[in-house]
Amino acid sequence: MTGSEAAWDGRATWPEDPAAEALTARATVDARGIVTAWSEGARRLLGYPAAEIVGRSALGLLDGEPPAGTLRPLTTLPRWNGTVTLRHRDGRRLTVRLLAHHRAADGEGRPGGEWFLVSPPARPPSAAEDDALVMWAFAQSRSTMALYDTGLRLRRANADMERVLGLPEEAMRGLRVSEIVVAPQGDETEECMRRALETGEPQQTQVAVHLSGHEAESVWTISLVPVRDTGGRARGVLLSAHDTTAEHLARERLVLLNEASLRIGSTLDLAHTAQELADVAIPLLADFVTVDLLPSIEGGEDPPAGAPSRPVRLRRVACQSVLEGCPEAVVQQGTVAGYPDASPAAECLVTGRPLIRAVTAHGTAAWEGSSPERADRVRKYGFHSVLAVPMHARGITLGVATFSRHRRPEPFAQDDLLLGEEITARAAVCIDNARRYTREHRTSLTLQSSLLPQRPPRQAAVEVASRYLPANPQAGVGGDWFDVIPLSGARVALVVGDVVGHGVQASAAMGRLRTAVRTLADVDLPPDELLTHLDDLVIHLSNEDSADGPSGDFGATCLYAVYDPVSRRCTLARAGHPVPALATPDGEVEYLDVPAGPLLGLGGLPFEATELEVPEGSVLALYTDGLVEARDRGIDEGIDTLREVLARSAPSLEDTCDAVLRELLPDRPTDDVALLMARTRALDASHVATWDVPREAAAVAEARKKACGQLAAWGLDDAAMVTELVVSELVTNAIRYGDAPIQLRLIRDSNLICEVSDASSTAPHLRRARTFDEGGRGLLLVAQLTQGWGTRQTRTGKTIWAEQSLPAV
Repeated sequence: MTGSEAAWDGRATWPEDPAAEALTARATVDARGIVTAWSEGARRLLGYPAAEIVGRSALGLLDGEPPAGTLRPLTTLPRWNGTVTLRHRDGRRLTVRLLAHHRAADGEGRPGGEWFLVSPPARPPSAAEDDALVMWAFAQSRSTMALYDTGLRLRRANADMERVLGLPEEAMRGLRVSEIVVAPQGDETEECMRRALETGEPQQTQVAVHLSGHEAESVWTISLVPVRDTGGRARGVLLSAHDTTAEHLARERLVLLNEASLRIGSTLDLAHTAQELADVAIPLLADFVTVDLLPSIEGGEDPPAGAPSRPVRLRRVACQSVLEGCPEAVVQQGTVAGYPDASPAAECLVTGRPLIRAVTAHGTAAWEGSSPERADRVRKYGFHSVLAVPMHARGITLGVATFSRHRRPEPFAQDDLLLGEEITARAAVCIDNARRYTREHRTSLTLQSSLLPQRPPRQAAVEVASRYLPANPQAGVGGDWFDVIPLSGARVALVVGDVVGHGVQASAAMGRLRTAVRTLADVDLPPDELLTHLDDLVIHLSNEDSADGPSGDFGATCLYAVYDPVSRRCTLARAGHPVPALATPDGEVEYLDVPAGPLLGLGGLPFEATELEVPEGSVLALYTDGLVEARDRGIDEGIDTLREVLARSAPSLEDTCDAVLRELLPDRPTDDVALLMARTRALDASHVATWDVPREAAAVAEARKKACGQLAAWGLDDAAMVTELVVSELVTNAIRYGDAPIQLRLIRDSNLICEVSDASSTAPHLRRARTFDEGGRGLLLVAQLTQGWGTRQTRTGKTIWAEQSLPAV
């Protein structure tokens, strides 16, 4: 018995109330060691009343002086506990247990203020009382616990363990875990128990088990602690289990949300995005998932406002199941089907709110009349719970996602509804993005197609074939284009270009450039000069876009070629565009050495033209870079492949185009592709007549005579009168205002072309003569009597031409 026990036994009786404050001795000592507070329990312990001890030094209570150096370290400690020997008021020595708290002096938790001292009651409970208290605590603990011996057989189970397992302790005593829970998880737990006994170290495991009497599977975290006797020998294992089902489900939901954010919306394909939603929800949320959209959605259009009309009609775009092949599905993908008013899909669309419905025999029977096949599948696969979530995005309704359970026994709960709403909302935004993109892509494609030539124009210089392939939907419509432009003198311009970027803006920019090229071609500019003017236009458009808001990064490439069937010469210039290929009739293929030139829009750099003679029957291949850069290969490989295909060119240009695309392109190219192929023709002497004209007035009549004679040889006497007037006017102008040498040329093509060339660069212009003017009426008459007329500059001067329509033969 300690001194404090003696004090209680000799001086006072044990209080009837075990919680009475008088059982605990308490005192407060300031930083200087002065007692500042003294409790009734302290008086009972040491015999000093508060009035007698408060204000005195606490050292006077100790039995003797404390050892040197003992007090100094205490000033840095937040707390101290141990035994001390004190002197009772009557002189007796008492050994007491003491707990001292060092209170903070600065309010920030650092020690340095007063000490709060407490000493517990000295009367110890009996061993029997302790044992009883321990057993009551074990039995009534809210923790789920059981005690097993070294043979892993149950000795004791508390009330919560009985509740969880649904068995009384008596029914389980002497049984092992694997005999109480007949499942693989029982064997796993026993293995951990053996490991705890063998190693002496606590073990922890987590099991998911469907316990008897419980509706759903639950997840438990199990701690296994070896129980040792006083000698340290293992006598058993204490099993404590904590139900972590809620935490496990919360983690699963977070995993599902993370999966949804990563997997849904990986493409701008509407059906693929819907399928991603269905795939993500299986099997963490549902056993069977369907995604149905309003029929108008897939066309990119906005659905009508308000609730859908009845009966609700939806198109199935995706489904997924825990069973291979989705045998539960009644509606096949791509099919539009009606949904009964009582169905969850129709009900949630009409109300605009998600819902959970239990599948009952009565509800299934109600479907027999309107949808007997659905009722049959519900019964066959045992559907018991359905969650339907409307798909909303940006204020419009897109469709509905339906989640069903037939393998998992637990019905959908409110947490499942919130999770279904979350992943469906993510998918709805992605589907709406895909819908909007589809609409924009279709608009861009329509715009671009309308800006490209619908059919090749009538001209005799070349035979042409062309192809245009838009990029796959992920890349978007680009700005590739081509054109065939008839020019004066039976010549023809071949154009291929590519605007940087994709989408409606690229298509619109392409349309502006194509119009500009046609306008500049009408002026009959040489290829290098035409590209210079086009470069200035691109710079102007780029500055215009920058001022209005869109990005000023507006660039383009272009290849412009002019072929003359009379001379069989071709002049080419390019602005950052791939070089053209030339396949000659003898089977040789070469890439023409055309100076590269800068991209359109850079400005300040010159363009150079190349002129060469082309054998009749040669094939010129003009293309954009998407043709030779496909299939993730190098451009050199693409160029070599194009050379091989052109070398074995088929007689038909259409077949050659098909062969080129088949060999060089994947099914869905990542960039737009424009291909223009032209087989050259030549106009021989039977179609062309040329005369030198002396610079004298008498030469006009001779020129008219020769022209009429040629028309007679061609059988074009009906055109003689107009031709005489045109020849007379053009030759007279050349003699009066031009320089020698002067040349007259007639070209018989689909039309009749009359050309007069001279060495002067001064071009005439059309004007309206006044009443008393002696001149100024000639060109006006030429313009009125012919289909068209114009002037083009040459390297040695100019050529004035006029073109007449000929009757169809």
